Amino acid sequence: MSETLKGYAGKQIRVNLERWEARVEDVSPEISRKFLGGVGYAAKILYDELSPGIDPLGPQNKMILATGPLSLSQVPGGGSIELCFKSPLTGVWGECRVGNDFGPELKKAGYDYVIIEGKSTEPVMLVIRDQQIEFRKADHLLGKTVSEKSAAIRDELGDQRFCILCIGPAGENLVKVASVMADDRAAGRCGVGAVWGSKNLIAVAVRGSGKIVAAKPDEFKKYLKSTHDEIKENPMFQGLQEFGTIGDIPSNDDGGDWPTKNWQSNSWGKGPELFDHFQSQNFMRGFGCYKGCTMACAREVQVKDGPFKTPKHGGAEYESISCFTAYILNEDMDAAVHATYLCNELGLDTISTGSIIAFAMECYEKGLLTEKDCQGLDLRWGNSEILPTIVRMIAYREGIGDLLAEGVRAAAKKIGGGADEFAIHGRGLEAPAHDPRSGKALAITYATSNRGMCHIHPLEGMAWDRGKLDWGLQKYGLPDPNTVDRWDEIGKGSAVSLLQDGLVLPDVLGTCKFYMYGGVTVDHWARMIADLTGWDIDGAELLKIGERVINIQRLFNGREGITAKDDMLPARMLEVPAFGKYSSEPDCVFHEFNAVMQEYYQTRGWDAVTGMPTLQKRAELGLD
Repeated sequence: MSETLKGYAGKQIRVNLERWEARVEDVSPEISRKFLGGVGYAAKILYDELSPGIDPLGPQNKMILATGPLSLSQVPGGGSIELCFKSPLTGVWGECRVGNDFGPELKKAGYDYVIIEGKSTEPVMLVIRDQQIEFRKADHLLGKTVSEKSAAIRDELGDQRFCILCIGPAGENLVKVASVMADDRAAGRCGVGAVWGSKNLIAVAVRGSGKIVAAKPDEFKKYLKSTHDEIKENPMFQGLQEFGTIGDIPSNDDGGDWPTKNWQSNSWGKGPELFDHFQSQNFMRGFGCYKGCTMACAREVQVKDGPFKTPKHGGAEYESISCFTAYILNEDMDAAVHATYLCNELGLDTISTGSIIAFAMECYEKGLLTEKDCQGLDLRWGNSEILPTIVRMIAYREGIGDLLAEGVRAAAKKIGGGADEFAIHGRGLEAPAHDPRSGKALAITYATSNRGMCHIHPLEGMAWDRGKLDWGLQKYGLPDPNTVDRWDEIGKGSAVSLLQDGLVLPDVLGTCKFYMYGGVTVDHWARMIADLTGWDIDGAELLKIGERVINIQRLFNGREGITAKDDMLPARMLEVPAFGKYSSEPDCVFHEFNAVMQEYYQTRGWDAVTGMPTLQKRAELGLD
């Protein structure tokens, strides 16, 4: 492993798919010190190497598989790999994370990053086994589901321990909401699977036998143990361990944080009964998505019998289930579990797919789509019977699925007739299952997230102003959440700026964000990085690195035409809910959105018209 960069593998693979060539390069110590890794290092590489205006599905686009320095199985939440690219769905910065053993295994093989360039003339699989890097024909994998591909690849390689990323049929068909799968875990958002499909890249498999050596190995090991011991007593850690993310459905429904009927409301009232059915009928056990995970918030589920009979699989996360229940007024939990299973097998982003179906149902209700347009499908609200069919139609681009496979923004433009009014997205990315009418910090994060409307960049903003969490950021200037009302507006812009700087760090470091819910703070990460690398680094510097990463991603988007006018929310999110618990609560909607956005730009040091970092801010961050 690297002698120059302690705690890193110190090498990266640059892959040329056109020539089926790979060369090993040194990782830049300078970029590593300024951006650390993950989405930070990848943003710097893509900003430097991609020309503005390229076709995201053309050979000029690049795909970076990025670990962070803490993508290590012994680190709390360390089982992560980030995929970074220009998004074909949004046309701007694209990134998604998947939790499994691929990231730690890539580092054990001796590499921090894989930079994939060009397009293969035929389907290809990349195999990394320590210093052996090979290309294999992958024609025989075409058309197979994700589980079929993964099993076939491991059998072909003769080692069941290989970690595999692959696309499903949706990626092969260039569906713009296609995911990349790691078994039943998803790098789901921004159309990452379509980028792989456009390059004829079917799968990447990795197996490593090396080891990352810390600069201070004894201190590093001791601190990791003490952190594990500390967080396992945290109530939120224990809650995620017991109930998983789906356990939030009842409380979010009650709290106005559960988008319903394509965002016409933020509560439905059916969350508790749906969750009870899930717990008693679908849930089997909790498990960790990577070796060494102690939180084990993933759910193994099934549908035992009936029309939606579904085998045991890992899935049914909060977002996935919400998008196939409340979004479309579906009261059949078995149907939702089955739909998320199909998405995983076919390689579809569950959030975008559920959003697209909700959009189609509203188009159907308003007469913009007819039964004939939909090949006889009855797209009435709540009709769960059509879910398996329409999910497959999107994945295979059949009938109406061909249009819906483009995402709601593009589909609405083609349908016309005012369909854009209920195509709920930010920068083209379909909205996730958290409602900014539950806590107004979320509205600012939705409007300004670099990859499009996103609940996880940073962590759910309303978890600060509604949920009263601070992630250890009060010492760095975040207002005490107990002094802030969730309906407050003034001050939310400056607070979100700091939240973004701090809560982008797991994506930079290569860790799971849920561990920050479990009690891991910026100061914990800083101590781990210091012991791992030997660098003199603290929480304040980590926050500055987070700010640098947010800004370079923003500059990437600026080259693609994004300005302050694009930092907006769909009109429906700024309206009082049409029905439900909060339909008589006018304070739940933003009244001074533009004023708070000006506050955000001022705090950020961004020009209020262009929405870009000023020259002074760029110089301050070393981005000039």
